Amino acid sequence: MKQPAIFLDRDGVIIENCSNYVRSWADVELFPQALAALAAVHDSPYRIILVTNQSAVGRGLISYETAAAINERLLGVIRAAGGRVDAVYMCPHGPDDHCDCRKPLPGLLLRAAAELDIDLPRSVMIGDALSDVQAGQAAGVSQSILLRTGRGAAQEQLPAASDLPAFPVYDTLAGALSALIPTPP
Repeated sequence: MKQPAIFLDRDGVIIENCSNYVRSWADVELFPQALAALAAVHDSPYRIILVTNQSAVGRGLISYETAAAINERLLGVIRAAGGRVDAVYMCPHGPDDHCDCRKPLPGLLLRAAAELDIDLPRSVMIGDALSDVQAGQAAGVSQSILLRTGRGAAQEQLPAASDLPAFPVYDTLAGALSALIPTPP
């Protein structure tokens, strides 16, 4: 039976964006509210899936193995805080590589849906960039949500934001997840 998923961008949603790219664990600065939010939805019926563009690999700034190791270490921190992430899908390509997995294209979400039996129309995409919103909309998820964390507040003000089909905006991952999955009192 197909399950719905919450697709999450990594940088700007769970960790701070880094202007020079996240090249090592030393560059990782976690959003404490994101860790708490992931812990709060640990038992939800949604699959939790990270979908992240990591063009530092395609640009030759870090190896694929380094990027994967950063993701694995992040998963360990999330688990230690009581959260859950079921899978990570990473686009290692640069913007000029013309792949089908770099957001705003929906390739990461479509691959996850095929491999993990995800029900896309019942799923949600959450990110801090219009490219995240576009990827979710292109994949056919029920909602693509923009967070104001990371680059989101600036992205929300771009003229291109008003050209997209309407999408909800939340201040934090905690706010978005609590609206999606209300916790009992």
